[in-house]
Amino acid sequence: MLNKIRIAVAGQSYPAKNPELPHSAILIPVTDSKKMPELVLTKRSDLLSRHAGEVCFPGGKWEEGDPSLEYTALREAEEEVALPRSSVEILGQIPSVVSRSGLNVMAYVGIIDSEVELRPNPGELDSVFKVPLEYFLEGKNIQAYSIQYNGGAITTPSYRYNGNVIWGLTAYMILDLMNRAFDAKLSFTVK
Repeated sequence: MLNKIRIAVAGQSYPAKNPELPHSAILIPVTDSKKMPELVLTKRSDLLSRHAGEVCFPGGKWEEGDPSLEYTALREAEEEVALPRSSVEILGQIPSVVSRSGLNVMAYVGIIDSEVELRPNPGELDSVFKVPLEYFLEGKNIQAYSIQYNGGAITTPSYRYNGNVIWGLTAYMILDLMNRAFDAKLSFTVK
């Protein structure tokens, strides 16, 4: 599984969807377990003013002084889950997206040691957890998730895993990676 991810994203680089918008970067951490690689996800604190309680990948806004967006993704992962930058092997990117809050989100895929101890920053996160890649490859696990936003309803793909709902951009990025790396032909349509 890891080799397929390596081949699919190795050296891939994509421009920002909308260069006029502020930039952010996330890390899609994949554990190096040959038996069962996993994606690392976080659950944001319920006390945050934005995106409270949502499941996402480690990441955040580009800050002045960050030499690159890849650096931003690694810095944020270290701040949020205590993932040392030196223990991440960045493979490449998947295409960027624009968030509903108006940010360009650049997504970097990286391999991490499955034994590295991850600790959620209590000021930002309630938890950090892992999900086997195989779970995301089963089409039956993709469900619709609807939220009210700006006076209307938005429906996105979602996954439910151990009491966590993974939806929105995070779910779209997971779908993209699964299709790109494993030719999974997974899709999501609103019914």
